[in-house]
Amino acid sequence: MRNKLKRRGGNAEAEAALLRLQEVAREQAERLGPYADEARERAGRRLVKARGWTAPRLETAAHRVEDTVAPRVADLLTTAAARVEPNRARRGLITARKNTRRVPRFVIFAGVATLGAAAVYGVLKLRQASQDAEWQENLDQAREQVRETRDQLVGKAQGAKEKVTKAASEMKEEAEGKAQEAKDEAAQELNGRVKK
Repeated sequence: MRNKLKRRGGNAEAEAALLRLQEVAREQAERLGPYADEARERAGRRLVKARGWTAPRLETAAHRVEDTVAPRVADLLTTAAARVEPNRARRGLITARKNTRRVPRFVIFAGVATLGAAAVYGVLKLRQASQDAEWQENLDQAREQVRETRDQLVGKAQGAKEKVTKAASEMKEEAEGKAQEAKDEAAQELNGRVKK
């Protein structure tokens, strides 16, 4: 009966060591959890900061196009319309000549409108290309910052994992050693009683 109790006692020590090991692992997880949360929050703040930096620049670019390009295009179209429109005296001469070919007004207006639209399109494309380049540069910088933050988080997480794994293996070895010692002691005690 006592032998059975001693064996159970050795198992109880091993179970207690295992419980201590689990408790240490829980404590390490609780201790390192806030670091991961803080890193996630920091990455979110940096992303919001990058977006906040980019939005006003996009709005400023839109206002510049509206204030500088649009009035110039309107002036160009007004000047072109003034050049295309014939003088009143000349208009009478053109209508007096029946043999000359006359270009219909809608063709002239369509041509001027097409040229104006092409000019506006070209200017807007140039502006957009420069803005896209700036936007892409800002986006690349934001991605690089996110990559760096992620790499830092991965490094910290791996370090924490290694520490927890090391602590757990040490605790396990210690528990196994104590269990073996308890087992040896129980065996020696049993052998001593059997010899008596």
